[in-house]
Amino acid sequence: MPDPNGFLRHRRDLPPRRPVPIRLMDYREVYETGDESRLRDQASRCMDCGIPFCHQACPLGNKIPEWNDLVRTGAWREASRQLHATNNFPEFTGRLCPAPCEASCVLSIGTETAEYGADVGAVTIKQIESDIADRAFADEEVVPIPATSSTGRSVGVVGSGPAGLAAAQQLARAGHWVTVYERDDAVGGLLRYGIPDFKLEKHRVDRRVEQLTAEGVTFVTDCEVGVTISMERLQARHDAILLATGALEGRNSDAPGNRLRGVHLAMEHLVEANRVVAGRAPFSTIDAADRHVVIIGGGDTAADCLGVAHRQGAASVTQLDLYPQPPDERDVRRDPWPTWPTLLRNYPAHEEGGERVFAVATAEFVGDDEGRVRRMRIGEVTVDKSNGRRDIVPVPGTEREIPADLVLLAIGFTGTEDQPLLHQLGLTRERGVIGCGSDWQTDVPGVFVAGDAHRGASLIVWAIAEGRSAAAAIHRYLGGEVDLPSPVAFDSAPLAVPY
Repeated sequence: MPDPNGFLRHRRDLPPRRPVPIRLMDYREVYETGDESRLRDQASRCMDCGIPFCHQACPLGNKIPEWNDLVRTGAWREASRQLHATNNFPEFTGRLCPAPCEASCVLSIGTETAEYGADVGAVTIKQIESDIADRAFADEEVVPIPATSSTGRSVGVVGSGPAGLAAAQQLARAGHWVTVYERDDAVGGLLRYGIPDFKLEKHRVDRRVEQLTAEGVTFVTDCEVGVTISMERLQARHDAILLATGALEGRNSDAPGNRLRGVHLAMEHLVEANRVVAGRAPFSTIDAADRHVVIIGGGDTAADCLGVAHRQGAASVTQLDLYPQPPDERDVRRDPWPTWPTLLRNYPAHEEGGERVFAVATAEFVGDDEGRVRRMRIGEVTVDKSNGRRDIVPVPGTEREIPADLVLLAIGFTGTEDQPLLHQLGLTRERGVIGCGSDWQTDVPGVFVAGDAHRGASLIVWAIAEGRSAAAAIHRYLGGEVDLPSPVAFDSAPLAVPY
């Protein structure tokens, strides 16, 4: 029985962050270790609602009220079991997911205020989730769960991001031989080289890779399928193949001067910075040190670039957002549940410095005689979506120049890359992604797809959910007698969506 008065006695309370001057000196995670008494107080705020919107909004179907109450009573081991029953990697989602579960918490509806993408009223679901996982590792509760017998069937997984890793773990535990192919020199996809360490330290990825290896998964790195090994050879080697290659084709700016040196896609900057932090590269060729940095975009990736630029020693950082500054609180008349609330989302990187400018667009990148960007012309705009399109209307007389030695484009992704493996399979991209049927199978028999490669750039919880669901479909395809968990369908859509 949950505590019926917990939410009355305790306010929402996130763990403290390390002081800004200290954390800017390294790439360690921003948040300090959770205090058990505080976490139990926060878990006691969960009301075990009759209709728990929180796990309706989570594509993984996490049984949030159950493990909240287990934390409240100090039953950490059982909380970990409940959490891992639906989520392969809760320490990842607890740090990286923007938490549609928290936006859906009954305590948040009508009392929502931006605070690192979450709500003043909501239960601190993300933090409780990550702390359950961290405590389980510390107590050596997270152990390999190898299959008790082998099916003799083989599956190749292309891509080692969260979708590929989740699918690989599910299939290996079902008794299949699983090989994961990764084109980078280390496993993890964007978890490894896209997410800065101040959000996710990489030892957390390493220990999951160790767990999967102990469960029988084989990892092959520095292997670009379609180049290093052909799809024909891969199909001959495996009984089924899963494409989990992500959606890494970045969106570029169409403003004049976008080809100048110093104008880069955000992921180019983040990947190089991650390699340097990991000791896999001596230096970054896209370094913000002593430069006037301009970041175009207002989402998670832009905030990641902001935090990295601060740590690299930028002279100044300006973040440009096309849209007007959102409100601090949810307007329940405009954004009622289940719509995703429009709020000013403040990330830890924003308290580290820099300037945010809203309702502006780039008119031109201006370079010097050597072809390097030095300035930008920007102007105020209004955005009109009334006709179903996004019309950007400049405001006359508002253009001005700002210094810009390094420009980072964090304006989204257009879909999965046009890779050689697709041509070798005879597959084409549909609106930037790889299509599939209701069984997650592409037009090529035995070849399946999941994650961002199928959905487009999305949330980590959707990647894991699709990886689990595609694994269930592959297991059925290979003759599995017992069904694996399948939390989402190939055409599932988020419950909390923009209005």
